[in-house]
Amino acid sequence: MASERITIALICKDCKSRNYYQVRGKKKEYKLEVNKFCKKCGKSTVHKEGKAS
Repeated sequence: MASERITIALICKDCKSRNYYQVRGKKKEYKLEVNKFCKKCGKSTVHKEGKAS
C-alpha cells in the first residue's frame, strides 16, 4: 500500500504570503518550520506549514 502524500504551503510568519509549496507524508506529528527567503519581505524569514488550498 502506498503511503499518502499531501501538498503543504510554506507561509511567511511576517507578511503571511504563501511562497513555497512542498509535498510530505500525511503521518507527521509536528508542523514544519524553515528559514526561507520571502520575495515580498525581501529577506529571510521563518516560514511555517499551512494548507495549500
